[in-house]
Amino acid sequence: MTLILDALFSSVAFGHLIVDAINGTRAVLLAYLSGPLGLSNTVLGFVSTAYIVSAALIQPLFGYLADKFSSRWVVAGGILWMGVFFSLALFIPGNVALGFLVLASLGSGAFHPAGTMQATLSGRNHFSGRETTATAYFFVFGQVGLFVGPLAGGPLLDRFGPAGLLVFTALAVPIGLNTIRQLRPGLELRVTQTIQKTKQTARQGRRRRVAPFLFAFAIMVFFQAWVQQNMITFLPKYLSDMGQSAAFYGILSATFMGGSALGNIVGGSLADRFGKRRVASAALILAGIPLFLIAEVGLSWWLFLLVPLAGGLTGSVHSIFVVLAQRHIPAGMALASGLILGYIFTSGALGTLLAGYLADIWGLLPVFRMNSFLVVAAAILALTLQKEE
Repeated sequence: MTLILDALFSSVAFGHLIVDAINGTRAVLLAYLSGPLGLSNTVLGFVSTAYIVSAALIQPLFGYLADKFSSRWVVAGGILWMGVFFSLALFIPGNVALGFLVLASLGSGAFHPAGTMQATLSGRNHFSGRETTATAYFFVFGQVGLFVGPLAGGPLLDRFGPAGLLVFTALAVPIGLNTIRQLRPGLELRVTQTIQKTKQTARQGRRRRVAPFLFAFAIMVFFQAWVQQNMITFLPKYLSDMGQSAAFYGILSATFMGGSALGNIVGGSLADRFGKRRVASAALILAGIPLFLIAEVGLSWWLFLLVPLAGGLTGSVHSIFVVLAQRHIPAGMALASGLILGYIFTSGALGTLLAGYLADIWGLLPVFRMNSFLVVAAAILALTLQKEE
């Protein structure tokens, strides 16, 4: 595929892979440290929330900077920053390591909006009118990173301890340097022209009574993001509490993100063919089935079917959400990307904070059952997208 072979696209795509590979090790690392540091589910939820919210809240700022000046150093700097501070989190003893882990997340916040913009622009040059498909390919690299992170991170923690995770940060350096080389200033004129077209489209969208759509859209995104973060954060803890090794819960957690990666490609392609409303509502309502069954089967081999299926169905709507936001938020393309991605991460993190508190009171299984009802509610709200596609 010519898109994957494009040097600029592949540079930000592989940047997305390594950034989210580091992000993907967060839950496994916290589960590993929960014993030595005595972390409760509430504290686990709080640290995860701080990590995600820190990255999310900074994204609109970095998106604005990428629109205003250049995405080159925002993208590359985000990758390198993340590698440095994640490395420090692996070597600093005690609870201070948690602070460096949160600081590392700021690199993710810098990378995502500018990287999303560059990937979308590259995709539009190769896929005329198939923006959701192109965006999905960029995000699938991130989801592959979220898959590889826990898949490799669990066994590395078992064998080498936290120092084993340095393999991810070692890869971040050459990938970050490559993005500096590929994001050359000569691209800026084409970026500026496309941003102007995006702003015009957004202003037209405001005249089409966009406020009711955005309200329902925001709630729908919140429910879906909440469910995804609940699974990413608490599935490893659930399996750890049942006496499973870091390798086991790392591999099973990776299947959730692997399913999300595959679902994102399929969902993006189907959305361009059949419409965003139809695909989003169908995927989310179907996701309620495996999410409910995960809470019912206990420690069973059925989890290796249900977990990736739940990941695929909930993850299939991600690129749909981003493209809809780029169309309807009256801002520059990177800023709009930063706003929607920041909102996705923040809302999911806040939901996880509440879920951690509820898990300490009720246990984790009721929280998993709650996930199924949240995605069904999101599916109902997805029906409101019909007039806005």
